[in-house]
Amino acid sequence: MATVVAIITSMVAANATQTITAPNAAFFSYNLAAGAYGAAITPATNRAVLVMGCCTTTPFQGVGHVSLLHSPSTLIAWTGVESHSGVPTTITSGANNTPGNHIVFIDAGHVVDVQVASVDTIRVHNGHPSLTLAANVTLVW
Repeated sequence: MATVVAIITSMVAANATQTITAPNAAFFSYNLAAGAYGAAITPATNRAVLVMGCCTTTPFQGVGHVSLLHSPSTLIAWTGVESHSGVPTTITSGANNTPGNHIVFIDAGHVVDVQVASVDTIRVHNGHPSLTLAANVTLVW
């Protein structure tokens, strides 16, 4: 019996391989005028990308994040959590390639969001009608 357990354990151990690699990351900082858009960001393709963003301007401080898939020349798909806004936090999810499509709010006022910029890019938008707001976005893959 001990021989059978040893053989099965060896088979499982032989098939269980793990590769650990250092993650890649990109950081983008913004100071966006009212109604302005940040530069387009191209996420890594065909892999999960963690997109985290925050607004650092008082009293709009907040943070939101999504796991995102960029399928080249096809669409951008995501699921994650919107920033708080004084009500219970909500889940955001979707798949789209239309510019301006909302992905995730990253501020407490729900005026600064990450959006689809094109079929292959995303961008940050300050939708506040009169204030310049500071924000940053980090991508990890």
